[in-house]
Amino acid sequence: MKKVVISLFAILMGTSLAMAEDAGCEAFKWPVTREQALFAEAPSRPSGAMLAVGAAADLALLPAEKAGFAVPPERAPAEGTFGAVASVAVPPDGSIQISLSGEAWIDVIQDGKAVKSSGYSGVKTCPSVRKSVRFKLAAGTATVQFSGAKKADLKVAVLAPE
Repeated sequence: MKKVVISLFAILMGTSLAMAEDAGCEAFKWPVTREQALFAEAPSRPSGAMLAVGAAADLALLPAEKAGFAVPPERAPAEGTFGAVASVAVPPDGSIQISLSGEAWIDVIQDGKAVKSSGYSGVKTCPSVRKSVRFKLAAGTATVQFSGAKKADLKVAVLAPE
């Protein structure tokens, strides 16, 4: 009987935790289920990598002072934080959504200038996705800078907005 009670308690706790996790992630302005699935199997990539639209990467970050930013980040990174630079091939319609597993600032650079985001959603209660930012860009290549991260790795997904 004791084993049955313990098993039922474990099932209820697991269900409660899953429901709490889902509720936290549902607080985003748009769904992040694609990011959650991609982050689970994100391959490791170094700073400087090309990020593919429709995929995720577990990006290795460098100390911010060694990240090699193309332009100074809009928010100056705090001492002791990490950053990286990557490239992305922007699709013809120009819309991309960049989602991160942790806290970091995102700057997207085209034609030597930072591009303002067209949408933002961030949630601290979702354990796998911290923020998601949308950009409207010109087709072609863009540079993406990540700065101010407190850890030396960051999962990044680049997707077409839903």
